[in-house]
Amino acid sequence: MKAKAFDTRLFKRILKFTKPYQYRFNGVIVFAISLSVFAALRPYLLKQTVDGYISTQDQHGLLLYVVLMGIVLLFEVFSQFYFVYWANWLGQDIVKDIRTKLFQHILSFRMKYFDLVPVGQLVTRSVSDIESIARIFSQGLFMIISDLMKMFVVLIFMFYMNWKLTWIVIVAMPVLVFITRIFQRKMQVAFEEVRNQIANMNSFVQERVTGMKIVQLFNREKIESDKFKEINYKHKKAWIKTILYNSIFFPIADIISSLTLGFIVLYGGIKILNGDNFTTFGDLFSYTMFIAMLFNPLRQIADKFNEMQLGMIAANRVFEILDTNDQIQDTGIIEAPTFKGEIEFKNVSFGYIADEEVIKGIDLEVNAGQTIAIVGSTGAGKSTIINLLNRFYEINSGSIYIDKNNIENYTLDSLRKQIAVVLQDVFLFADTIFNNITLNNPEISRDIVLAAAKKIGVHDFIMSLPDNYDFDVKERGVMLSSGQRQLIAFLRAYVSNPSILILDEATSSIDTYSEELIQRATETITKGRTSIVIAHRLATIVNADKIVVMDKGLIVEQGTHQELINRESGYYKDLYESQFAAVV
Repeated sequence: MKAKAFDTRLFKRILKFTKPYQYRFNGVIVFAISLSVFAALRPYLLKQTVDGYISTQDQHGLLLYVVLMGIVLLFEVFSQFYFVYWANWLGQDIVKDIRTKLFQHILSFRMKYFDLVPVGQLVTRSVSDIESIARIFSQGLFMIISDLMKMFVVLIFMFYMNWKLTWIVIVAMPVLVFITRIFQRKMQVAFEEVRNQIANMNSFVQERVTGMKIVQLFNREKIESDKFKEINYKHKKAWIKTILYNSIFFPIADIISSLTLGFIVLYGGIKILNGDNFTTFGDLFSYTMFIAMLFNPLRQIADKFNEMQLGMIAANRVFEILDTNDQIQDTGIIEAPTFKGEIEFKNVSFGYIADEEVIKGIDLEVNAGQTIAIVGSTGAGKSTIINLLNRFYEINSGSIYIDKNNIENYTLDSLRKQIAVVLQDVFLFADTIFNNITLNNPEISRDIVLAAAKKIGVHDFIMSLPDNYDFDVKERGVMLSSGQRQLIAFLRAYVSNPSILILDEATSSIDTYSEELIQRATETITKGRTSIVIAHRLATIVNADKIVVMDKGLIVEQGTHQELINRESGYYKDLYESQFAAVV
């Protein structure tokens, strides 16, 4: 959906976020009104001072009115302070609420959404776009309201003082309004292009920084630099349009304002010199201020409208995500208990892309407490089974059961709480080892973590690090080796006390020492619970209770290591012997 210059429906939706802050919202309006009254009162008092006391050389009256103008100025400053402060405060509270709602909504998306949407785009929506929404209130809406009120009050004073002279100003205003309208339309298109280019740039930079190792390993620095130059040029070109429109509009607006002021001074001055009662010196003095107060807001409204447009475009993008219904349907009513761990797949089919099935009608049974291994070539569908068991994706057909209950009957949160996964590519947050183990779960104390670490044999490794459990692993755990990250992942899974444990290629890319620790950790954490091990190195799963062999989305063999190795021309036997021969 393309954002309009002013989308009333969208604006009403944004205003709904002001309801919790209605008192402050009303306060901003009150201060906007008082600001416009006090601002317009000063030129009127100046007229009274010039006509009533300067021309009559009344020093006492002059002093009185100067003091009075000073008091009005203080009230104007007071109103200006609270108006700006409360408007910005309100904008930041609204941003806080929208950003929280957006992030919670993003957290509920299924994995398929993240497969299709660039991470950089989501970052742009969650940070810079939402910050632009705040400017609707801090620099847009309330400033426009204040300016319009000021113009309205100024016109009232001008008509009251000299309605004939005021009509000269009124005649000039439509010209400026017409030019402002053209400017607004041009800027709306320009700003939409700016937001598109910012999102493209954020996505590009985020991906390249994340994949910097690949960029440098394959000597793609110049290629990526050239691509960035092109994106950066488009970004600059989009901004140049906005600069061009501003450079044209504001000088024209200044010329119209200056010409109007000049004509009033010339015309009024001639009338005064000719002895006509058409106007007074006080009128001319005050009108020099009134015209600035009338035309400057009108000119600035265009600028403030730009802020509104930026905010509306940003809000449109944010609400597009909020309106996206791409969550796993959490319709379960059963709170998953501590599972016995009996798992059953019945005729399950699934594909990441429509009409391209990765899993093709498989049947699989896992008894409670069993350790089963799933093996097969790349793309056979091994990891997909894990994704389906955790309900990261919805199956196309068939059913999956845990302890005789369809997993769709369990609440999503309780289901995932009973399943722990250790992935090959371990993700660690830029935080301490302790927080990466507990994931800030207040129910997991330091004593529990220490006891678990000692039990699975990783305590000594952690204690050898600077700051021990408070060691900061930095972004994605770059301060640790792949084997050390894997050990942290094992401990993370263990302290969560799951009913079902899944190890996905957990020992495929680690050193011998780490593998020994992980093998010991594996024996400890799999004891007494159902475990599914996806393995590339077959030597690590020879003791599994059952080995499931997959090929092209189908289960082609099942059995113990000994049973499968004794089959003539069996898939597993060929796979095992080819690995053994490669090692030899």
